[in-house]
Amino acid sequence: MSENKNIYLPLENVESEHCALIVNNGLDKVDGMSTHKVELNNNRALITGNDIVSLIPKAVEQIRSLGYNVTTVKKSYPVLNMTCASCASSSQDILKMQTGVISASVNYANGVANIEYVPTITDPQKLKTALQSVGYDLMIDESEQAKDSLEEIHNQNFRALKKRTFGAVAISIPLVIMAMTPALMSIPYANYIMWALSTPVLWFGKQFFIGAYKQTLHRSANMDTLVALSTGVAYLFSVFNTLFPEYWHNKGLHAHVYFETAAVVIAFILLGKLLEEKAKGNTSSALKKLIGLQPKTVTVVHKGGHQMEMPITGIKVGDTILVKPGEKIAVDGVITNGNSFVDESSISGEPIPVEKTNDSKVFAGTINQKGSFQFKAEKVGGDTLLAQIIKMVQDAQGSKAPVQKLVDKIAGIFVPIVIGLALLSLIVWIVFGGENGFTQGLLAMVTVLVIACPCALGLATPTAIMVGVGKGAGQGILIKDAESLELAKNINVIVLDKTGTITEGKPTVSELKWFEPETDEMKAILYSIEKSSEHPLAEAIVQYLGKDSKFIDTIEIENKSGQGIQAILKNKKYFVGNENLIKENKISISDTAKSWFNEKLEKANTVVLFSDESNVLAAIAISDKIKDTSVEAVKQLHESGIEIYMLTGDNEQTAKAIAGQVGIEHYKAQVLPAQKAEFIKQLQATGKIVAMVGDGINDSSALAQADVSIAMGKGSDIAMDVAKMTIISSDLGKIPKAIRLSKQTVATIKQNLFWAFIYNVIGIPIAAGILFPINGFLLNPMIAGAAMALSSVSVVSNSLLLKLKSN
Repeated sequence: MSENKNIYLPLENVESEHCALIVNNGLDKVDGMSTHKVELNNNRALITGNDIVSLIPKAVEQIRSLGYNVTTVKKSYPVLNMTCASCASSSQDILKMQTGVISASVNYANGVANIEYVPTITDPQKLKTALQSVGYDLMIDESEQAKDSLEEIHNQNFRALKKRTFGAVAISIPLVIMAMTPALMSIPYANYIMWALSTPVLWFGKQFFIGAYKQTLHRSANMDTLVALSTGVAYLFSVFNTLFPEYWHNKGLHAHVYFETAAVVIAFILLGKLLEEKAKGNTSSALKKLIGLQPKTVTVVHKGGHQMEMPITGIKVGDTILVKPGEKIAVDGVITNGNSFVDESSISGEPIPVEKTNDSKVFAGTINQKGSFQFKAEKVGGDTLLAQIIKMVQDAQGSKAPVQKLVDKIAGIFVPIVIGLALLSLIVWIVFGGENGFTQGLLAMVTVLVIACPCALGLATPTAIMVGVGKGAGQGILIKDAESLELAKNINVIVLDKTGTITEGKPTVSELKWFEPETDEMKAILYSIEKSSEHPLAEAIVQYLGKDSKFIDTIEIENKSGQGIQAILKNKKYFVGNENLIKENKISISDTAKSWFNEKLEKANTVVLFSDESNVLAAIAISDKIKDTSVEAVKQLHESGIEIYMLTGDNEQTAKAIAGQVGIEHYKAQVLPAQKAEFIKQLQATGKIVAMVGDGINDSSALAQADVSIAMGKGSDIAMDVAKMTIISSDLGKIPKAIRLSKQTVATIKQNLFWAFIYNVIGIPIAAGILFPINGFLLNPMIAGAAMALSSVSVVSNSLLLKLKSN
């Protein structure tokens, strides 16, 4: 328990005495709180308690549950010097123990810590110091130089590990030959020669002993502890037998030495770590490929046409950049001069190059093909689409699937349990093993310690997640976190928006029909109403009416949600919208208008009506082409046993026609945004796992309600922010692929966990000597070391097989 102290939490959106009272009353319910007080003028809350470390996260959670917030910072930092899953668990616990940390999650596979903390209470330097005290480190410098430095540190560590591994293996070979050859063991000073050979190997494995010592200082244990204990005991026991052989001779026993065991175990474990690091590097290859898409330098065109090559870090919004054939595009922007075809497969997963002309958007990381062009930079640095994709992939690869929480708990207590089992093995052998009970018990203890290192267990889930997320990104499927990747396999209902999801989302006016005499005034009123709207259909009408139409700035506009627009000009009302808007305002529709209206609806057109206070003046038929891939995507989803619903704000006839063309049996027309979320809630109440697919602002509440939310990448930023998955190309055909990827990833996780668990369940009893009474078999510690190393490599290799599977 920490000492009783006062802590100030910086508050957000607590703007009145009433708000302060709500927060104060809420803090009353937090366990362990001694006193608390919201200081409205200072925009902070004073909290006091004995265990302040655990009190802060509970207070923050309570404040957030009331609809208010505490100012926190969420950051991801690389963690250095981790060697196993227990290291990740240990470093995670250390971070959580720091005052001001709200949450911390450390991923062993990618070596990253995701931390949320209160910046007025702690900072990255304090967290770094805390980890350094137990032998780990936190890379808190976020500059480009630091990122390059981190890569170099990893490369240096890998090269150093390679040298130590080859050195340990080279020395261990003559040691094993000598130990297995009776003639060599009978030469004078044989034990001293083996002692001399094994000592450098222990030096090559000094990282295990240093790590174990630091863990011991903090009453913790990890893989280093197991390796140091097993090899250290074997080495020291051998040294004792070399220096004092008469101790055993006086008891009628031979003084065995196990120098080769200590050396070979370290050699095998170092070899396993080397192979593991190599394989782990391959799991993040997709992310490295994305990072490598951005060029280091660009050609900037200054005023007067002067061109200058400069680093990408110097680009500012508004700069004009020249892209030559074959060059990578550096930042997001809009073409101002020239045309070409651009390969966007790195972003969208679509192999066909996209034609680009004036006013076309281009994105960082894509590759120009034949022509050259100039474009104006609109988004640079971390704001580009590529940077956002990289960030999303990094976050997703660092996130933990729900099953990982159980694995983390097991890894946290695994090492102490193994040490207990190893000691129990020694005691049982001493008691029941006869005259050689101690030496055989010692070997059994060493073998248990070696074989039970929990590396495979720690790698089972995160490596599969890293490969799965990376594979998805390569196909244009962005997955926000591991939880949604794991849950997607359970989807049994998919709800689709129509516009921009099933259809291309590029509505165009196919016909404008006037039922009253067309005048310049009426045309100007219609143009002005639609020009004032942000609806995609309004944009289509504006483009159709043309730029020459007169805009009336005195017109007053009022949006009618799900229906259209009401406008007032010179005290007279006008309406532009669907049939419901017209009927609600009791405006008559002539038989001619009704006939034309129904004819267009049967052709899957959306019809917008324009009326004054008494009559329908005109009607606009708008078509939106169904995407080429929508029919096949719906077919594949049906074949997977998934039920599909289409929800649209469009009218009944259009909805029916579109649903029929793509093969959707269930649809609902004239659905308001709030009704979409309510419909999903109703499906969930029946036990369904529901995915919502949409691309617009009006889909955000439905996306938030769904179990798995999927946004179309060419839609609104709000939809993409809310969604758990994003299909960058807006191709509906990617959704069946995403579901199959989820099934493959989860299957790989289950396979990995099975082999990791079964390896320990079978290996530990055999290592302890359970087979000895049956057939006299005792597992050699050297074989145990090799098995432990191979278990980790096999788990990572199985995860890498995900890359080869088609989905």
